[in-house]
Amino acid sequence: MTPVSLRTLWISDLHLGNKDCKAHYLLDFLNRHTAETIVLVGDIVDFHAMKSSRHWPETHSQILALLLKRAHEGCRLVYIPGNHDAAVRDYFNFDFGKIEVRSRFERITTSGKRIIAVHGDEFDNAVCHSRMTEIAGYVGYDFLLFLNRWWSVLRRKCGFSYWSLASYIKLRVQSANVAIERFENAAVQFARRRGADAIVCGHIHHPDMKSLGGTLYLNDGDWIENCTALVEQHEGTLQLLRWTEKPHLLMETDAFAVPNEALGKREKSETEAA
Repeated sequence: MTPVSLRTLWISDLHLGNKDCKAHYLLDFLNRHTAETIVLVGDIVDFHAMKSSRHWPETHSQILALLLKRAHEGCRLVYIPGNHDAAVRDYFNFDFGKIEVRSRFERITTSGKRIIAVHGDEFDNAVCHSRMTEIAGYVGYDFLLFLNRWWSVLRRKCGFSYWSLASYIKLRVQSANVAIERFENAAVQFARRRGADAIVCGHIHHPDMKSLGGTLYLNDGDWIENCTALVEQHEGTLQLLRWTEKPHLLMETDAFAVPNEALGKREKSETEAA
């Protein structure tokens, strides 16, 4: 099968090295899609998890190998470290050849709109107002992942496709919804201060796409719970995809898309110029 061609792909929170990483879904997604630019929006390798346990199956190596292969084939590969792979932030000024390591990355869409990407841990102070609240959140989330792990095993044995129990429970906790809203507002304010039309984040493991006061908030989700990716089609349509046994479109917007007739004229002029 010929891979689907994309203009831009944003993925984050792979957490390679973590036993909750859904690497088989991600590997299938990457094998079925190519992109001119791939932006890794943080927490690609989970150094935190690897301190306490050794978990590195072959699929995790295959994902890294495939990303490097795409870079050597001409794809622009940008890596924005997150809080779980923060050690990479010490190497912003190093030359990694085919991999660009950035603190943030700006992408100009087909229609000329500016999309800035950051991991999102920059906004933690706006979400958690005390250290104890932050610690409680981590402990509760680890427990949710524990439940999600065994729930997934049970569903698989019963012949059902993947469904995130962790996400279902999390979104029914009032404090979690308050934290997500604070995070979104902080991200949008960050984008506005830098004159961007949209912002892409990861970090909170909650995929979403919405306009907040005229600024587009885009969260590409994760590959621990949600198995989601944010993509830009060549004409500029932005889509949030979920990729499990039953891949489907979660959300999309053509707010940054180029009209078909304008795109056709541009392609014609580029062909004539060539």
